[in-house]
Amino acid sequence: MTAITRPGETLVRLRHRRAWIFDLDGTLTRAQHDFAAIRRELGIPERASILEALEAMPPDESRRKRARLDVIEAELAAESRGAEGAADLLEFLHGEGVVLGVLTRNSKANAHVSLGVTGLDHFFTDAWVLGRDEAPPKPHPGGIDHLLTTWARAPTDAVMVGDYVYDLDAGRNAGCMTVHVDALDRFDFGDRADLRTLGLGPLLELLSEHDGG
Repeated sequence: MTAITRPGETLVRLRHRRAWIFDLDGTLTRAQHDFAAIRRELGIPERASILEALEAMPPDESRRKRARLDVIEAELAAESRGAEGAADLLEFLHGEGVVLGVLTRNSKANAHVSLGVTGLDHFFTDAWVLGRDEAPPKPHPGGIDHLLTTWARAPTDAVMVGDYVYDLDAGRNAGCMTVHVDALDRFDFGDRADLRTLGLGPLLELLSEHDGG
């Protein structure tokens, strides 16, 4: 289920963190993006980072392909399904008085569509949902820094939760704890994560077991 160094210590530290920031696609929602197909449609080299590749293009081409990316991702957002255990975990954290945010490389508009269709929108204040136009894309820590400043919280009180290396590196760069959610058991990002779990449901189980720890 998990891979943790000093599990008791790690879970106690997580339980006492009062600011949790979540990636969206593949973390709070079930993974559905075919990034290889998106790269092919946008003429981006295989394995290249999509947003960074678009940024490097001539302005006119970049604007045109960004608009197409928005359409592709809007269609996917409308079909979003919540990740198993997402609502229960957010409900638990909310009940514990934890402040919650979303930081995504998708657009803010698409993020709100995804949160709405999955029924997770009521857990997040609008200003605490940041997309690629509100903050530098992960792995840059700017979005996390912005949320923590807004909340008057220190990085030592924060957790970044995500399914991919961009999320974990953003959390590390901001000085936060990091949780790697790998529901399909596909990735090994080594020491980038303080905790690795196969889903949000198992993460909730671990936090509940250490309630008050």
